[in-house]
Amino acid sequence: MKFVSQVVKIGLASRVAFPRSRNTLVLVRTMADSPGAKRSPWNRDEDLPGLLEKGWSMVEGRDAIKKTFQFNDFNEAFGFMTRVALKADKMNHHPEWFNVYNRVDVTLSTHDVGGLSPKDVKLAKFMDNC
Repeated sequence: MKFVSQVVKIGLASRVAFPRSRNTLVLVRTMADSPGAKRSPWNRDEDLPGLLEKGWSMVEGRDAIKKTFQFNDFNEAFGFMTRVALKADKMNHHPEWFNVYNRVDVTLSTHDVGGLSPKDVKLAKFMDNC
């Protein structure tokens, strides 16, 4: 019996389909290196403590980090969001965020991998220096 009936590569992520019955497939996400893919080396235990020291915190109940940024007024907050939006778009990695006047609440997690990834660390560091 062949258990893996189909593998579809999508960037670095692949979907593996396992037959459950004749007419049903169960899709399971896996990480696979695609030819020529460039992956950033990432040591979670080295990168996260530095972010936590800079005001980031772990989100309860999920593998994500969050931080609240305070500004003098709405214009500064919106300028920050604009700079981050341009960077995030180039990275194809978009934050979850919420803005009220001079405050921006940010949550970072990589949905493709179901948790934190080097993309989150890179974007968090950008935000801290923005």
